[in-house]
Amino acid sequence: MSQAIPRPPFDPELDATLALIADQLPPVVTAEMIPLLRRHPSNDVTDEDLSATGLTRRDVAIPGYEGAEITVSVIARDDHTGLGPGIYYTHGGGMVAGSRFSGLHDTLRWIVDHDAVMVTVEYRLAPEHPDPYPVEDCYAGLVWTAEHAAELGIDAGRLIIAGASAGGGLAAGTALLARDRGGPALVGQVLIYPMLDDRDQTVSTLQMDGVGLWDRASNVMGWTALLGERRGTENVSIYAAPARATDLGGLPPTYIECGSAEVFRDENVEYAMGLWKAGGQAELHVWPGGFHGYDLAAPHSALAQATVATRNAWVAKILGK
Repeated sequence: MSQAIPRPPFDPELDATLALIADQLPPVVTAEMIPLLRRHPSNDVTDEDLSATGLTRRDVAIPGYEGAEITVSVIARDDHTGLGPGIYYTHGGGMVAGSRFSGLHDTLRWIVDHDAVMVTVEYRLAPEHPDPYPVEDCYAGLVWTAEHAAELGIDAGRLIIAGASAGGGLAAGTALLARDRGGPALVGQVLIYPMLDDRDQTVSTLQMDGVGLWDRASNVMGWTALLGERRGTENVSIYAAPARATDLGGLPPTYIECGSAEVFRDENVEYAMGLWKAGGQAELHVWPGGFHGYDLAAPHSALAQATVATRNAWVAKILGK
C-alpha cells in the first residue's frame, strides 16, 4: 500500500527483519484473523523458559469485573523469601489476542535481578468482552495483588504496573482507575509502546498505513473490537483510551517508549507531555527507525538491545529504591 504522507524510515536492521518475515505476516490484521491469532500465539513464555531462568509460577483464580472468575499467574524466583518489589503485568495483543504469558521474556529479568514477584493477569478479550471488561479485569487484578501483597511476597510500597502495546494502554487505564478510585498505590508505570488513543487522527497513524507489524487498519480493528460503534465518539472513557484524559496529575513516575516509525508514536509523545504538564515525572524514549514491537521481532538488533537495556535501567532505578 502506498503511503499517503512520508514516514520516518525503518532502522536498516529492522527493515531487513521485516523483509524476512513478510511472508509470515499479513500487512493488515483483520477481525477475521482473530481466531488464528489466538490459536497460534507468538512470544509466549513457557514453563520451560521460567525453569531455565530459575523462576516458578502458580495460577490463582480471582474475582474479575462484576465478580466473574479470571486467572492470574504469580511468578517469582525459586529462592524468593520475605518481601520484594511487585510487578503487575498486563499483556499486549491489540485488545483481541494474547495471554498472560505474552511478551514476558524481557520482563523476567526484572524478577531475577530484583528478587521481585510478578502477577500477570488473564483479562477477558474483545470483541466477546468489550470495554469496560478488559480494563476492569486488570484493575480487579491489581486490587487483588495489593490486598494479598504480603502473602505473595510483595512489598506493597514497591509495586509497579507494566504493559506493552494494548497492555500498555490497559496499564495506563488501570493506573488512572487506581488514582481516581483511591486504589492501590503504584511507585511506577512502564508503558511500552502503549495503545492509548481510539480516534485515529494522529500524523503517525496516517503515516503507518499498510506497513510495519501493526498498521493503521489493524489498530482501527482493535479499537473497534473494544469499543464498537463508540470508537471515535465522545462516549469513550479515559480508562478505555487514556489519551483522552485531560488531567494526568497524581500518577506515578512513568516510563514511555515507542519507535519513530509506528502508529502509536504521537499519542505516546502526547501522553508524556500531558504528564509533564500536570507536574508529573515521565521518561520518554522515541527510538529512531523502530516499528511496533521491534524489540520482540528483532531482539538481535542493536536498536532492540539498546531499548531493552534502557528500559531495564529505569526499572532498576524504581525497584531498587
